[in-house]
Amino acid sequence: MFQTYRYLLVIVIFLIIGGCYPFVKKEVKEPSKALKKVRYFWPEFQDDMDTDSLALAIERSLQYLNALNDDTMFTYGSDAFSAEHIRKSLKTFSLIIKQSSDSKKLKRELRKRFLLYKSARFRGNKKVLFTGYFEPILDGNLEPDSLYKHPIYRMPDDLLRINLGLFRPQYSGERIIARTDGQRLIPYYTRRDIDEGRALEGRDLEIAWLQDPLDIAILQIQGSGTVKLPDGETIRVGYHASNGHPYKSIGRYMIDKGYIAADSLSLQTIRSYLEDHPDIKEEILNYNPSYVFFRLLDNGPIGNIGVPLTPGRSLALDDRLFPKGALVYIRCQKPIMGEDGTIAAWVPFSRFLLNQDTGGVIKGTGRADIFWGSDPYAELAAGHLKHEGEVYFLVKKPDSSNVR
Repeated sequence: MFQTYRYLLVIVIFLIIGGCYPFVKKEVKEPSKALKKVRYFWPEFQDDMDTDSLALAIERSLQYLNALNDDTMFTYGSDAFSAEHIRKSLKTFSLIIKQSSDSKKLKRELRKRFLLYKSARFRGNKKVLFTGYFEPILDGNLEPDSLYKHPIYRMPDDLLRINLGLFRPQYSGERIIARTDGQRLIPYYTRRDIDEGRALEGRDLEIAWLQDPLDIAILQIQGSGTVKLPDGETIRVGYHASNGHPYKSIGRYMIDKGYIAADSLSLQTIRSYLEDHPDIKEEILNYNPSYVFFRLLDNGPIGNIGVPLTPGRSLALDDRLFPKGALVYIRCQKPIMGEDGTIAAWVPFSRFLLNQDTGGVIKGTGRADIFWGSDPYAELAAGHLKHEGEVYFLVKKPDSSNVR
């Protein structure tokens, strides 16, 4: 979205819709219960992408794993494996991919040498809701003018990230974002405070300026993006921090107000509606008090394991439940783009990905977010994908000493 706190790193449609999808309350909350071992009915392991992109994604997961101690442990359901074993697992898989000429041979080799786990959402529903996200390319400038008026802010130095577990053991793992007002600790500025109240103006926090406040909101939702400058040069920005306020769904707000029908909601329809109704743009955007701050990136976008994401090969999952950097196989739906740039059809697809990111609303075993890239197809797929599918994890069969 893209560090661990990539608060809004997910596809616009799902973040904007918010509570439209009927989640069931009996969600898995423990890593040991997030994956179930598959003993029968393995998938066919067909992959719709090129092997070079898969090799690149694997290489990037290995970069992450190589930086860890060999005995760092990763949980796969009821089993646990060391970082050393996961590295060997990815290297073994890479060799098998190179040597397997068809899906039948691949399946045979993987069944012989690997274990397979499936995301265990909750009783009665084993499907996972897939959404997508992308890296927008937006016109901008390093200085404000009559066209570029809306700033991308870096993290302010008065933003405090407080670990409550340091004060009370029962709050271990919980954090708040705040600022000081004299001797009082208070919530950080809201989106309205920043955009309308200009709370951060004059503090030299601007990285660049964009033309439209909706572009800022899209950039914040996606978690990173590229800014194309008037001279043709580009800069890349990525998530650094948020203001700590809870995300409120502007899509849900627009549906409730009757501005957009629920069945037609997408990034594209929201942009079109706000272009036609500029008088209510501030009202809609400021309904969401959450705000994201950025930093300059040399490359990217960067996932929560600290490596660049690979378009179509990087997946965002709940990093509290699933092993980071792990090899994943998915089955879902993807759009086919027509000549006019719209969706001509939805078709089934399957492929191998790597778990390399997370997101603020990617919570539980029933959510997965595909990083599509930065081209027009990526925006189309990210703006419309909201389909159920399946998520599997693969790891090499271990010695008995490797399994808990």
